[in-house]
Amino acid sequence: MTEEIYDYVVVGGGSAGAVVAARLSEDPNVSVALLEAGPSDVDLDEVLTLQRWPELLESGLDWDYPIEPQENGNSFMRHARAKVLGGCSSHNSCIAFHPPAEDLDNWARLGAEGWDAATVRPLIKRAETNDRTGDHHGTDGPINLMSVPPKDKVGVAILDACEQQGLPRKPFNGAETVSHGADFFQINSKTDGTRGSSSVSYLHPNLDRENLHILTGRHVSRVLFDENNRAVGVEYSDNPQNRRKTVTARREVIVCAGAIDTPKLLMLSGIGPADHLREVGIDVRVDSPGVGSNLQDHPEAVISWESKVPMTRDATQWWEIGIFTQVDEGGNHGLPDLMMHYGCVPFDMHTMRQGYPTADESFALTPNVTHARSRGTVRLRSIDYRDKPKVDPRYFTDPEGYDMRIAVEGIKLARKIVAQPAMAEFAGRELFPGEAVQTDEEIADYVSKTHNTVYHPAGSCRMGAADDEMSPLDPQLRVKGVTGLRVVDASAMPQLTAVNPNITVMIMGERAADLIKADA
Repeated sequence: MTEEIYDYVVVGGGSAGAVVAARLSEDPNVSVALLEAGPSDVDLDEVLTLQRWPELLESGLDWDYPIEPQENGNSFMRHARAKVLGGCSSHNSCIAFHPPAEDLDNWARLGAEGWDAATVRPLIKRAETNDRTGDHHGTDGPINLMSVPPKDKVGVAILDACEQQGLPRKPFNGAETVSHGADFFQINSKTDGTRGSSSVSYLHPNLDRENLHILTGRHVSRVLFDENNRAVGVEYSDNPQNRRKTVTARREVIVCAGAIDTPKLLMLSGIGPADHLREVGIDVRVDSPGVGSNLQDHPEAVISWESKVPMTRDATQWWEIGIFTQVDEGGNHGLPDLMMHYGCVPFDMHTMRQGYPTADESFALTPNVTHARSRGTVRLRSIDYRDKPKVDPRYFTDPEGYDMRIAVEGIKLARKIVAQPAMAEFAGRELFPGEAVQTDEEIADYVSKTHNTVYHPAGSCRMGAADDEMSPLDPQLRVKGVTGLRVVDASAMPQLTAVNPNITVMIMGERAADLIKADA
C-alpha cells in the first residue's frame, strides 16, 4: 500500500473540519488530508435539500447516539450526530446565528484568551455572504446567509402575538444580541433551498484543489504518537473486515469530530481521565480529567396546539422563528436565558409515548435553556472504537434547579403568547401538556418526561487557561500534555453559546486555521 503522508491530517469533515481543511489548503505548498467516516454529500439530495432535514434523523447518515438513563430527564432521547461530509451542518435545520459578543467575551473570562468578541467577530465578515446590509455583515464569504421570508401566516401571527405580549420584533444578527424579542430566523441556505453546510460552502468549490485530499469512508480509531508524545498521524479503517491503515501528518493532527466523538477519540488514544482509561484497558498517555467532562446542551421543552387552519406545506426548514427573553434579569451577562423556536409541523416525538394527543394540523413552541447549568459526561463503553460511547447529559440535575425553572417559565410564557388576540383565529386546543397541567410542579413533571434536545452538545473538551486541569485544551486549541495535536469543534467551547451554535463552530474553524498557519 502506498504510504499516505500529508502536512496536516484533519479528522472529521464536519462543521469545523471542512472549514479548517479548506482554509489550510489555500496554501498550495501544503498538503491536507480530510478524513470523514461517512460518505460525501455531493450527490445526496436528502442532505443538500434543506427542507428534507427531518428525514436524516435516525437514518443511515446518523450516528444516532442513545443517552444513558436520566435521573431527572427523558431517557428516550437520542443525540443525532451526522455521518456525512459537512457533519451536523449537513444534518441540521441551518438556523444561523452570529456568535454573540457576550458569549465570546465570557469565553475569554473563563480562560480562553484570544477568543474575545473584538478578536473573533471580524471573522464573520470573512466567512459570510449575508443578504442584509451593515458594516458587520460579510458580502463575499463562502457561507450564504439568507433571511427567512415571512410567508407562514401562522408564524406571522405568532410574531404579532409576541408583540402583544411585550416581545418586539427584532431582527437577528444585527449589531447587538437580541436578549428580548422575536423574529424570523436567518438561515445558512441558498435561495434555491440548498443548505449552506460547511461542505457546500467550503469544500464543494474546492473539490479540484490538488493539495486537498477528501477521504470519505474512513473511520478513525486512534491518534498515533511518537516517542516524544508528538501526534504523527492516525489509524483508521475503511473496510468491513476492520483491517487498519494509517495516515501520517508531518505538521499537525487536527481533531474535529464533534462534542461526542472528539472526547471518545482522545480517550481511545490514551488522553482522558486516568481511572476511566484504566477501567476499559487503555494505557494512559495523558491524565486529562476534563476530557469527556463539562458536557453541555440546550435542553428543550415542547408545547403544542392544534391549528384551526391548515398549516403550511412549504417552509424553508419548518422551524423558522426564534423568541428570546430573560427570565433572570441581568443574570446572564446580558444574554437571553430562554429561547423558543416556533415549528409549523407536528412535534410529538417525545409526547406520543406518554399518551398525549397529536394532530396533523398543529404547531409548536419549544422553550429551551440557553445556558443550562447541568453538566454531563462522555465516556467509553469499551476499548473497541466501533462501540457507541456512553453519553450522559444529566439533564435537569443542577443543584439549584435553575434549568427546570427556566423551562417551566418558558412553557408559561408560550401559553401567554398563544393566548394573545393575534392567535385567536389560529390556535385550537392545547395538545400537550394540556390545560390540566398548570402548577409549576405539574409542568416540571411533564418537561422531565417529554423534553428533547436542540442537538447542541458542547464543552466536553474545553479550552481554558494553561493551569486549568479541567480544560484539556489551551486557548490555541492545542491538546495539553502532547504536541502536534489540536481540537476544533463545539467540544472546545468553554460554555455553550446562548444561540444555535453551528455558525459559531464554523467561525471557530476560521480562527483555528489562522492559529495553525501562524504556528507553521
